[in-house]
Amino acid sequence: MTEEKVLDLCPLWVFGYASLLWNPGFPVAERKLATLRGYHRSFCMRSIHHRGTAEDPGLVLALDEMSGASCQGQVMRVPDHAIIEAIECLRERELISSAYLERLVELDVEDGPSVTALAYVIDRTHVQYVSGLELEQQARIIALAAGGRGPNSEYLWNTADHLRELGIEDEDLDWLSARVHVLAGGGR
Repeated sequence: MTEEKVLDLCPLWVFGYASLLWNPGFPVAERKLATLRGYHRSFCMRSIHHRGTAEDPGLVLALDEMSGASCQGQVMRVPDHAIIEAIECLRERELISSAYLERLVELDVEDGPSVTALAYVIDRTHVQYVSGLELEQQARIIALAAGGRGPNSEYLWNTADHLRELGIEDEDLDWLSARVHVLAGGGR
């Protein structure tokens, strides 16, 4: 997506469904609960930079397209003066290996009108895309992996905690959080 197209969005909204919830990396002027239809939150991306390495990949969450699915998260409005800075920050972070695709999506906002927002969805043709892993397989990978931004388990726990704080239920993340806690020897 061209920078001009993104800059045309004023205000700029960004959809957070995982680490952007607890570490957006840009100033946030406003937050609202929101739902993205047609995608689900999934540990379907091998992390070779932030939460794993090329030799020992971790797993991170991505928006994976699925008919009839939906993903609850939070839409964040970037202050107008920080739009360019936010886009640069997001692209450096999210597009590091081109496994995510930058998209404009329509979100249903709780207690308000729908908004168009910037979101990062998985490229299913990318080598880092992985699907069909059982939850136990995911837990074993997450319990052991670590990358440039720290342990994969920390990423899981922070995301699960923040979803609970927002009142967003995700049974798979809750199960994974508890299982990884056991596999990591109770560390947290």
